[in-house]
This record gives sequence, structure tokens and C-alpha cells, in this order.
Amino acid sequence: MTAWVIALLAGGATGILSAFGIGGGSLLLIYLTSFAALDQHQAQGINLLYFLPAAAAALPAHHKNGLLEKKAILPAILAGLAAAGLAAWISTGLDTRLLRKLFGLFLLYVGITQLVQRDDR
Repeated sequence: MTAWVIALLAGGATGILSAFGIGGGSLLLIYLTSFAALDQHQAQGINLLYFLPAAAAALPAHHKNGLLEKKAILPAILAGLAAAGLAAWISTGLDTRLLRKLFGLFLLYVGITQLVQRDDR
């Protein structure tokens, strides 16, 4: 299989997972750094660009199903934009190896939290 076909399949699979809210962007980062051999900074930039159309495509379905908390949307967007800008600025000054380790710790934290979290819905 050629590299572009593998990239297309990885993008499609992570897009499906993103639509389900599973964190396809995190999986895309793993693909880009581990298999496509991009450095962490490049992978993060691609992931940010990937997220915008993936989120836009999933948004109508979430709206239709009543899953949007309208009062929280604007504050969440504003806080998210500010935090993303600040974190992107900070990450440009960090060593790629440290960035990879921090991302790995984040993934471990999320995974462990999901394993031990009770679902009381």
C-alpha cells in the first residue's frame, strides 16, 4: 500500500472515531508521530487543522440529538481558543522529546481515568 492510501485510511478511521467523541485526534497524533515519522510539532499542527472540519462535520448530528449545552458554548469556545493559543505558544519552546513524554503521560492519565471511572448514567 502506498503512503497516501495509509494516510487516507488513518484519517478516515480517526474521523469516524472523532465523530463518536472517542478522541480520534489523539489517535491521529500517535499515527503521525509513530508511523508517519513526523515530529511532534508538525503532528500537532496537522491535528489542529484536522480537528476543524471533523468537528464541523459532527456538529449537526450532536445538535440534532440535543447534545449541545447552549449556555456553555460561547464560554467554552472562548476559553478553548485562549488555552489553545497559549499552549501552542508554550509548546514551540519545548523540546520535542519532552513534548512526546508529556503527551504520553496525558494519554496514560486519560486511559486510566476511563478504566476506573464509573458510568452512572
